[in-house]
Amino acid sequence: MANPVNPPRGMRDFLPADKSRREHALSVIRGVYRSHGFDEIETPVVEDYARLHAGLGGDNEKLSFSILKRGITPEALAAAAEQGDVETLADLGLRFDLTVPLTRYYATHRAELPPVFRAIQIAPVWRAERPQKGRYRQFVQADIDIIGEPGLLAEVELVTATSQALAELGLAGCVIRVNDRRILFGLLAHCGFAPETHDRALITVDKLDKIGVSGVVEELRGIDADAAERMGEVLQGVEPALAGEGIPLTRDAIAAALPAGAAEDGVANLAALGEALAGALPAGVELRFDPTLVRGMGYYTGTIFEVAHPGSGSSVGGGGRYDGMVGRFLGQDVPAVGFSIGFERVVDLITLPEQEGPEAIALVHDAEVPFAELVALKRELVGRGHRVRLEKRQKNMKTLLARVAAEGFTRFANVRPGIAGADELELRELAG
Repeated sequence: MANPVNPPRGMRDFLPADKSRREHALSVIRGVYRSHGFDEIETPVVEDYARLHAGLGGDNEKLSFSILKRGITPEALAAAAEQGDVETLADLGLRFDLTVPLTRYYATHRAELPPVFRAIQIAPVWRAERPQKGRYRQFVQADIDIIGEPGLLAEVELVTATSQALAELGLAGCVIRVNDRRILFGLLAHCGFAPETHDRALITVDKLDKIGVSGVVEELRGIDADAAERMGEVLQGVEPALAGEGIPLTRDAIAAALPAGAAEDGVANLAALGEALAGALPAGVELRFDPTLVRGMGYYTGTIFEVAHPGSGSSVGGGGRYDGMVGRFLGQDVPAVGFSIGFERVVDLITLPEQEGPEAIALVHDAEVPFAELVALKRELVGRGHRVRLEKRQKNMKTLLARVAAEGFTRFANVRPGIAGADELELRELAG
């Protein structure tokens, strides 16, 4: 028997029902974001190799797909690979996220954009992941970003828009975990970690959900044993609250979860965010402070977010403030903050609503019905706003009708020669 023909590892085909689910989710997300005043943009799927490897993408840069320059010979490829000199081979690469392209886009078009630019990007990205459940080499990201607003209003707008999108997708039980990078660095300094070790230490703290407090402390001992013990005490102090109802985003609750005097700027920022969002989120979405939230991207400079849902073992969204990225292209600082819904994880959690709008009708016709009559019937029904499909009659009608019902058709009609118009059709309900 021939081997099945599959798509490349880490990439997927989508059957009609799956595609319908995805398009429904995209429509909801896009509609909510537009209603909140964001404008959709589009960028190329490729960017310059140097830009994709400029240190803006964190660890994702290591997972980027590079595109060979034209005319590279097998001999040149082998020689460059042996020397590890990729830049002599590639001048372009597939985008691994939508943030790096956005910063380039803003730098290119800044003169044509408003002072505060609210962007929607919903598009596929590519990473050379090791394929596994929930991790793919091609996947869709759904991002909103605000560039040019330095104040807390940007974070407020992002959280309210994202929370409404999650609610309208039907994802009850979402928790938006919030932290501030300044709090993280303040905690590290309080525990005694030297500034030059902070990035290494945060990589370890970010593993807390996988290796637990004891595992984090053990790894941190390799950086500074005394500081590791003090960090362990902090983590043990907040662990019960994080495992329970979480820590409310209020000044008193945030201060109680942290050592006295740690990262006052970050505490004030999050307390103000919690106050601004009090009572503003839809039912089914909660806001919580998590002092252990790191987010892997090194470009975050302030507030960071991550969305948890009980139906997913991984986050279903995240983002944060990245004030330094745009300035890398413009030579001057430009404030920026973004929030991304993890589309591939979200789409697996939602259920499609009952079909609304135009009715979907299957015209089951005999083989001898003239094509002109079929076309005329279909044109008339489509003109009335219906979705119409022609299906040739089969011996096993039960199987045919079950299939078209599963594909979203709600009624059917038998078509025989001589039907003069759609009003003569006897439309019957299809069992769902």
